[in-house]
Amino acid sequence: MVALFAAIIAVCSCKGDPTLSRDVKSYDDPLMQNEKKITAIIKNMTLEEKIEMLHGKHYFTSEGVPAQGIAEMNYADGPFGIREEMEPLSWNPLHWSTDSATFFPTGSALAATWSEELAYLYGTGMAREARLRGKDMILGPAINIQRIPTGGRTYEYLSEDPLLSSRLSVNYTKGVQDNGVAVCVKHFALNNQETNRGSVNVIVSPRAMREIYLPPFEAAIVEANAYGVMAAYNKINGTWCAENPVLLDQILRKDWGFKGMVISDWGGTHSTVGSVTAGLNVEMPSKDYMGQALLDSVKVGVVSEKVIDERVREILRVRMVIDPVPADKANKVMTAQPECADITYKVAAQSVVLLKNEGNVLPIDLNKVKTIAVIGDNADKIMATGGVGAGVKALYEVTPLAGLRNRVGDKAKIVYAQGYTSQQARGGFGGFGGFGGGFGRRGGNAAPAQPDNTAQKLKDEAVKAAKGADIVLFIGGDNRAHETEGSDRRSMDLPFNQEEVLEAVAKVNPNVVFIAVAGAPVDLNRVQACSPAIVQSWFNGTEGGNALADILIGKISPSGRLPFSYPFKLEDSPAYATGSFPQTDAPINQDVFVSLVQKDDKAEEMLKGATGRGTALYTEDLLVGYRWFDTKEKPVMYPFGYGLGYSEIEYSYLGGISFLETEKGKVLEIKVKITNKGKYDQYDVPQLYVHRVDPKVEWPYKELKAFTKVLVPAGETVVATMHLPVESLKYWDEEAHDWKMDATEFDVMLCRDAGTVVNKAVLTLKNL
Repeated sequence: MVALFAAIIAVCSCKGDPTLSRDVKSYDDPLMQNEKKITAIIKNMTLEEKIEMLHGKHYFTSEGVPAQGIAEMNYADGPFGIREEMEPLSWNPLHWSTDSATFFPTGSALAATWSEELAYLYGTGMAREARLRGKDMILGPAINIQRIPTGGRTYEYLSEDPLLSSRLSVNYTKGVQDNGVAVCVKHFALNNQETNRGSVNVIVSPRAMREIYLPPFEAAIVEANAYGVMAAYNKINGTWCAENPVLLDQILRKDWGFKGMVISDWGGTHSTVGSVTAGLNVEMPSKDYMGQALLDSVKVGVVSEKVIDERVREILRVRMVIDPVPADKANKVMTAQPECADITYKVAAQSVVLLKNEGNVLPIDLNKVKTIAVIGDNADKIMATGGVGAGVKALYEVTPLAGLRNRVGDKAKIVYAQGYTSQQARGGFGGFGGFGGGFGRRGGNAAPAQPDNTAQKLKDEAVKAAKGADIVLFIGGDNRAHETEGSDRRSMDLPFNQEEVLEAVAKVNPNVVFIAVAGAPVDLNRVQACSPAIVQSWFNGTEGGNALADILIGKISPSGRLPFSYPFKLEDSPAYATGSFPQTDAPINQDVFVSLVQKDDKAEEMLKGATGRGTALYTEDLLVGYRWFDTKEKPVMYPFGYGLGYSEIEYSYLGGISFLETEKGKVLEIKVKITNKGKYDQYDVPQLYVHRVDPKVEWPYKELKAFTKVLVPAGETVVATMHLPVESLKYWDEEAHDWKMDATEFDVMLCRDAGTVVNKAVLTLKNL
């Protein structure tokens, strides 16, 4: 039952109150501490030297100022592990013995922890390994909003919600930059689909852009002082991101006070004059537009040398605060470090989401269970590589099967059956792990057909293993070839006919736990019917298998929460329900990045700025993710923020609401009493949502505005404190081009997840 508390909070405000607009960075910015020195450097540079800094030197390097001892900039790809070393001007690996790195859990896994502390720790680990490899800037975090469940990079991005994404982005950024490496937050902005990402034109309202899609970038820049930003491939409202003055000049530099450098996505530059004047600093990885063409443009007076000086200054600001690693100090020890592997375990252990546990099937009681059948191709598949884009040459990766063998030992017999095969393309392409996602098919779900006798043989083996077991762990889901950069999935369907195998197994042994190893939602309708327990795992890094095993056998209680909504069917999700995805006004083209890597002439038109390749109308506007399902009263299978544990958690009251004046502005402080009534220590994630009552402008039914993650020891009660900034209650007024308050009564809802309201308080903000 929901108890109701009422309170009135009056906030007096006079005209000209600075809180009516969000402030840009107000702290001492390290990027601005070397202006005199930078001015002297630029004064002594030739025009040719300046231009050399504005494009790629090698595939992951841009030039410094050699004549003045200013080092080049070395970029590390990608956001969840440091890519192996490659030849300077190709995608071929160098096959070094020291460049094996730690595979960190991917973005949706980190987001499922709902932990700012772990996001910071994650950043520190990434920075440590980047420094060992002599890298200056990490191409990450990847923080675009997960707009579609089938997105090829849903696994790499964080969440469908801007607040959750923002808090994790801030802490990832701080963790990296506090340890001597710059971040390059990406992809700025609205790179929310992989289909035709190199040409699609995103049409979005200014309000939706400001309130949904830009907050993670704004937070990383304003709060964490991100030093780098990567311009996305797509267009926004008709203009390429890499030459978009509204995006790069007005919003990024003027509104947010960004003083760092902007680099293009690889192959994402389309002009010379437009790009450099809008605010692009570095064209990567080539010099088609910002090499000789830019030099000529300056010489004939089309581009002012003052513009060039400003672009060089912005690069040098970053270079001066990031100490270069001398060549004789880099790559001397193995990149992968034990303390970084420990970080991946901590993240993985708090990321796993228990979705269903009928009859308390989990945790596995090893005093009673003597035979465990482990079934599924994903049980023994590595996820550090596969598909296209960022991959990690991992020093090691503990698979789910290996983790179970490690943890169970001789306490029970483990019988493994593959059950099905994904027939993933093997091998590597310059560290990309092979293009197994199926370019040209746009990541379709249909793998090459298995011979009937092979499929039947694998299924028979699975059924046999299940018959003789006390419990079945069916480890399915997706893989890194199926969820891949450069293409979106056609559906949420579980690939490779694994449902048929699961159903056959369940007929002979109903005690089935289904474990979805995936970075995005998959269709669980058939799974629900034959699995009393369901677990959402992820592409969970170097120690992922050990962490999963510890949860399954009850060494720790699961505490992950979904970072996205789990719809009953794909057509319920907003972009599909409105018909805005997939776009039907253009054919699907070869991906821009794949064309660049493969040197495919078919993409020449696209790379040179082709138009008319599809328009993405964001017609759902503010109603992304749970905002859509709530507002449209559309039920979901599992709501955003959902997750079970092994202990029962009780919220006894929503009280102690107070109003604070802080250095960061006006804040509501809300205290929640949390009691653990079980026998497991349990992390809990109380969530606060806001619902407007009779608003003057349109709003989603409710929005997440605060959360925290707290450890509640077994049998104990803790008081969790959450802060809700008044500033976060504003909306973007499109006519005023500013943030304004809709001064109305609103409900502050204490929730377990977006679908479960436990308690609420009615508040009113006046005179704002």
